[in-house]
Amino acid sequence: MTLWGGRFSDGPDDALWRFTVDLSDRRLLADDVTGSLAHVAMLGEVGLLDQSDVAALIGGLEAIRAEGVGGTFVFSDTDEDVHSAVERRLGEIVGAELAGRLHTGRSRNDQVSLDLRLYLRRSVGERMAQIDDLCAALVLAAEEVGDAVVASYTHLQQAQAIPLAHHLLAYAWMLRRDRSRFDGALDRIDVSPLGAGASAGSSLPLQPEIVARQLGFRAVFENSLDAVGSRDVAAEYTFCCAQSMVTLSRLSEDLVLWSTSEFGWVTFADGFTTGSSALPHKRNPDIAELARGRAAVVVGDLTGLLALQKGLPLTYNRDLQEDKRAVFHADDTLCGALDGLTGMISSARWHPREPDSWVAALDLAEQLVRRGVPFRQAHDAVGRLVHDLESDGRTLAEATAGDLAAAHTQLVPEDLDLITPAGSVAARTTPGGGSMESVQTQINRLRAELG
Repeated sequence: MTLWGGRFSDGPDDALWRFTVDLSDRRLLADDVTGSLAHVAMLGEVGLLDQSDVAALIGGLEAIRAEGVGGTFVFSDTDEDVHSAVERRLGEIVGAELAGRLHTGRSRNDQVSLDLRLYLRRSVGERMAQIDDLCAALVLAAEEVGDAVVASYTHLQQAQAIPLAHHLLAYAWMLRRDRSRFDGALDRIDVSPLGAGASAGSSLPLQPEIVARQLGFRAVFENSLDAVGSRDVAAEYTFCCAQSMVTLSRLSEDLVLWSTSEFGWVTFADGFTTGSSALPHKRNPDIAELARGRAAVVVGDLTGLLALQKGLPLTYNRDLQEDKRAVFHADDTLCGALDGLTGMISSARWHPREPDSWVAALDLAEQLVRRGVPFRQAHDAVGRLVHDLESDGRTLAEATAGDLAAAHTQLVPEDLDLITPAGSVAARTTPGGGSMESVQTQINRLRAELG
């Protein structure tokens, strides 16, 4: 079924149909029905439909909603899109003439914009809840690993000693920002475009604010051209997905590294790993690897949406049909990645290895600073100590009081106590740094935010 056949003497060619029909919008069925119910109620309230017609149309739409929920709604190969499918099915229920009144004062241009905003508004809440779940899993993991000390890395080289919990919580804070981006986007998504019509509104006495109020939108569009011709909210939502996927990709990279024999910090449950067709001993972190890989494709979704909009004149152009493919793919990918990684982390067994003693080198230099030595001199002295120990085939943990004294006169035998990863962590004092006190403060704050 099409909604536009009147001025055409011939039906659409098969080639046109195959190229122009997009089945991806079928997931908007519930949103299309929800928007149509509010539209019908408004038409009755302003006197464009009598109440018996309103009641019949609402009954038909509710029947379609029930079919959608129950999985019994049947799309036809002749349905051009979800809007035509709903109107076709409504005609089968209440009669074609009455169903034809549904579209009074409405265009598919403002209708699809409404459906998309309803979908995005619902999806925002779902993604934020999933992000909360992953944050909670990271906080729980941070509590489980306790005071286990590992190395932090810069340039993928061991840098300073930190609690493993501090590393896990870093991702929790990144995810909190990702969540806040979705929350901020909601303010711009939550604007009703219905009533904008094809481009410039209607001569009928429509009241868009009635629809907006019934659907719980915070505001109504200010400019009809903007309402039907803009997809910046779709791009913004996809950016939120893309940035969240980038966060998950970075987390995934660490999870993959940590599960290697070389690191040996974590073992993932069998239910969240896969095996090898050739190597019997393998346990592969496929969820993390796929999340890392699929992040690249979601970045592509965002790039495509931005490029889609850049050369379009106002208002609606059929190019905009392509927005849904990108939005839905980005949203589905993030949804799956959040679920998978939450499961991986929640079921993981943590057994981190203590880092090399070199991670305490900065602590020795800072000890000299506390005794009045300029940092550059302290850095040079400890650097020479490291060089000499490496030349002798020894580690920092094997340094003697004599080695310290030779490196700098201000280093004393008691400073040997600093040359352990645990001693390095215990010496940490800066707020938000890698100390156990900081970790506990972060856990408390995150738990408060997560409720």
